[in-house]
Formats: sequence, structure tokens, C-alpha cells
Amino acid sequence: MSSQFQLNWVMDDSNAGLLIKDFLKNEEISRTALTDIKFKGGSILVNGEAVNVRYKLQTGDELTVIFPPETPSEGAKGEDVPLSILFEDEFILVVNKPAEMNTIPSREHPSGSLANALVGYYDKLGFCSAPHIVTRLDRNTSGIVLVAKHRHVHHLFSLMQRKGLVHRTYEAFASGVILETSGTITAPIGRNGDSIIEREVRDDGQYACTHYRVLQRHHSFTRVELRLETGRTHQIRVHMAFLGHPLVGDDLYGGPISTVIQRQALHCKKINFIHPFLREEMTFTASLPSDMEKFLEADV
Repeated sequence: MSSQFQLNWVMDDSNAGLLIKDFLKNEEISRTALTDIKFKGGSILVNGEAVNVRYKLQTGDELTVIFPPETPSEGAKGEDVPLSILFEDEFILVVNKPAEMNTIPSREHPSGSLANALVGYYDKLGFCSAPHIVTRLDRNTSGIVLVAKHRHVHHLFSLMQRKGLVHRTYEAFASGVILETSGTITAPIGRNGDSIIEREVRDDGQYACTHYRVLQRHHSFTRVELRLETGRTHQIRVHMAFLGHPLVGDDLYGGPISTVIQRQALHCKKINFIHPFLREEMTFTASLPSDMEKFLEADV
């Protein structure tokens, strides 16, 4: 498998007369990417010949942009960790992350992360790239994670996220009985004092918006579906605690401890987006993990 990502276009009449730099700007290729292409081992070809970004395109020209090779950072060592892959093509991976797996290595958990697993998987394929994780999850939150296989693909998804075009749906077990059938929590989130981990609703925090819908009511907890408009750290956990219904198992935010589930009862069950290259709508789902299923069956 090639270690260098490339994109190809054939110019039609609508592109005739455009400078390559303007065409590539329209294709959302960043200035940083163009600088890297120029100085770090990439190239721009028209009809197989190297050109610079001031070349004026003509109808029928075949434009190829070859991005520099990528290497993982020093902190992301490849490891033989199993991956549950829901989908893969040359641009993206969609994986189902288990609980108790970091998305990226941390000081407390320097190995065993999704990033380590991805580098190990890429090594097996002979594919040299850094793990570009688009949608992160907390260590003890399970479910779907979207991964870009190249830096430019990550850049495109970042633009889509800013426009609210990557949609994630979660399922959670909130303590207590939520009476409202649905609702929206709009409350700013920031760090709690000097803590580097804990967040809280505070006036000087960042805007955060969570939509929820009740799926089932039980005598001591409520099964809820949640959608995020923003992606703040611990957003669902903080907002549900703010609502007075912290998640089951979430001791950081006051949730009741359970003998059945040993972590916050939160799972990303669905993701929906338009593929940045295929231009097709894509939806992926992941069923509840076994610990959440057992908690439902116990109906504590």
C-alpha cells in the first residue's frame, strides 16, 4: 500500500484559466498542506509533469497532488491490539471502541490506546500514516469513533465538524427518573477550579448544547438518547449532572456506583456524515455493549 496520499482531477471547462493555487483552495486544501507539499516531499503534477501552484489550468489537464509521507508521533507506538472495524476505505476508518480504552495515550495509560492499535494495524498493512482521530471518546465511554487515514482527510472532517455536519448519537443511563419526554440543555462548560480533568457548568465556560430524548423509564434510572451540537470535554456527563441526573457509574460527576457496570453508562451508538470524497451520506451504528445490556436486564 502506498505511503503517500494523492488526489487526482481532470479539468473541465469550468476550471479552465484557474491557477492551481485557486483550484486547490476551492478544494479545501490548506496553505499549511501546500507548504508541506512543497518542502516535505510532496509534489504537484499536471499531465505527469511537475509544476508549481501558479500554473494556469486548461480543459482536459490531469492534475495530481501528492501529499508528503506521514509518520506517527513518538508517543504513539504500534501495538497488536484488536480493533472492531465497522467500515474502512482508502480515506477513513470507523471503529467501535470498547470501554477502558483511551483514544490516545496518556500519562496514566501510555499504552493500549486506540491510537496505539491504529499504528499497529497500519504497520501490518504496510501503510505509513499517523492516527488521525476525528471524534474522540472518553476512556470509559464506548462506541463509534471516526478516524481519518490521512492529514488532509482529517482537515476536511474538521471543517465539517465546525459546520455541524458530523452527527453523533449517544445512549446513556441517567440516574433517577426524567419526567420530560425530551429537552435541550444549553449551559456553558469550563474547567472545575484547578482540576485538569473535571469540568462543570460555569458562566465563563464555552457554549455547549445537548439534546436528549427519553427512551425508557425504570424505577431508579432513565434510558436516554442524546445528540450533541457541540463537542466539549465530558459534555454529556456534565450536562446530565447539571440536569440533576448524573450518569449511572459516573463517580466523577456524582452518579450512583453500580456493581453491574464499572464505568459511566455512556455509549456512542450512531454516526452520520457525508463522505468528503464519495459525496455519499454514510451512517454507522453500534449496538449496546454487554455491560450496558446486563444493567438493563438487571433493571436495578
